[in-house]
Amino acid sequence: MLVSEYIVSFLVEKGIQDVFGYPGGMVTYLMEAMDKNPQMSAHLCYHEQGAALAACGYGMVRGVPGVAYATSGPGATNLLTGIANAYFDSIPTIFITGQVNTYDMKQGNERQRGFQETDIVAMAKPVTKAAIQVKQVEDVPRILAELYALTMDGRKGPVLLDIPMNIQRSELQDIAVPDFCVPFSTSAGAEAEIIVKALKEVRRPLLIAGAGIRQSGALRAFRALVEKWQIPVVTSMVAVDILSRSNELNLGFVGAYGHRWANFATEKADLLLVMGSRMDGRQTGSNKAWFAPNAKIIRVDTDEVELANTVKSKEIALQVDLQKILTELNGISVDFDWSEWRQVCQKMRYSLSGMDCTSENKWVEAISGELPANALVTTDVGQNQVWVAQSFAVKEQQIMFSGGHGTMGFSLPAAIGASIAMGRAPVYAFVGDGGLQMNIQELQTVVREKLPIKILLLNNQSLGMIRHFQEMYFDSNFVQTKPEHGYTVPDFVAVAKAYGLEARTIESMNDFCETLQEPCPTLYDIRCNKDTYVFPKLAIKKPIYDQEPLMDRELLAKMNQL
Repeated sequence: MLVSEYIVSFLVEKGIQDVFGYPGGMVTYLMEAMDKNPQMSAHLCYHEQGAALAACGYGMVRGVPGVAYATSGPGATNLLTGIANAYFDSIPTIFITGQVNTYDMKQGNERQRGFQETDIVAMAKPVTKAAIQVKQVEDVPRILAELYALTMDGRKGPVLLDIPMNIQRSELQDIAVPDFCVPFSTSAGAEAEIIVKALKEVRRPLLIAGAGIRQSGALRAFRALVEKWQIPVVTSMVAVDILSRSNELNLGFVGAYGHRWANFATEKADLLLVMGSRMDGRQTGSNKAWFAPNAKIIRVDTDEVELANTVKSKEIALQVDLQKILTELNGISVDFDWSEWRQVCQKMRYSLSGMDCTSENKWVEAISGELPANALVTTDVGQNQVWVAQSFAVKEQQIMFSGGHGTMGFSLPAAIGASIAMGRAPVYAFVGDGGLQMNIQELQTVVREKLPIKILLLNNQSLGMIRHFQEMYFDSNFVQTKPEHGYTVPDFVAVAKAYGLEARTIESMNDFCETLQEPCPTLYDIRCNKDTYVFPKLAIKKPIYDQEPLMDRELLAKMNQL
């Protein structure tokens, strides 16, 4: 078979039946091979970034890699934002770029020899687990096996295969598919004993849960352990769907925009057991010395590099697979009693809830009450993302964020990938007016594929997160963030209708008219105040429990005495 045909058959054998991309001269053989394979569906997006982010959405929900392809040069470079998004959020993805013929490639220091020749491998290496250009036809099976293993093993992430056009059209003979695996620890017994021993010595333990729990396939084991131990939990922002919001053990998410009571629980804890969270500055605040000052910290992660980035000088780092250690912990018979600590946590929640609720938070909460319990939800980047994290009443829904890279324009293409990954399931995509315009062309993909995606546009006609920042630190000079200062938005309802979507302006919940449950793709233009805020918000040089707007100092003192 041709190399291009082998690549497609390899993906199909791995359970990948959908890929996303955009046509180009250097991938025509690959496109032809996809079309000829009856088990493969290639989904055309209208920008390579959209294809890359659709692959992210696919990989986040399917458990197999999302795949995106693009031609050489600008096609390949347009993938880079999505590649970086997959890298920082540990999403299994395979990116395939066409390249000029090997005999057209530059040989020395010239900038370029072949048309659209670009060294995408060098560009992608810093944001991939591996980026490899095929040099010889016979290397293709080995390289594909290696890249697939790398994207799926350990801490997941993107890989890139760059393949010259003449190799794509070459015949591959004597195909021998090698076994390739990344060695990883098979036991977690010793690590589990360390955790149990530490828990026996404390009175106020707190479990910090990160997105690594779902990514490692350990969600069910995690939930079982929480119920078994009855231990209070806070999450990272991108892991707010780890537990139901109604679960009393779930205190919400911690950090700069987190729930005040979650941050106070962190302040009062004497042990933090961190699982699958990298504990960046958005969680700890700018001064790590102020974070959890009374707590011993045990961190569990698959990535030794993340564990090396310490929060405290004497923390315990356990490099182990989360699925394995949670299984071990669930098998250990212990009898913990943290009822007094749970009462303190609930008192903090009762005293501090309701302080920061904006009308946009109320919109999100109301909408979440109308969605199916098992719905897929995507968010963009900006205020809409934080409102969802703060106020979406999670049941069993999976909520997908662009976390580390913070990719504006993520929500719509990620919703496309997620919907296709789950057999064209309904997806509810929260967006802001800024983020939607980053990849608005993918509305055509939604219409063409007849995907049941509901686009929930929280439209404040401004770049709200930056506008708020300008208000705090730049004397309200709203340059390029408000209509009167250079930022404008179109009539989104008219634009959506031009693409062929149902669209309507929303002034109240009554305007939804039950259409959230209907299968047709729809855009809802939810009119918000132009001056919107995300509260609470951590100001620079403050501990995470003392967020803006500053709480009453008497109440602060009361919380500190608990």
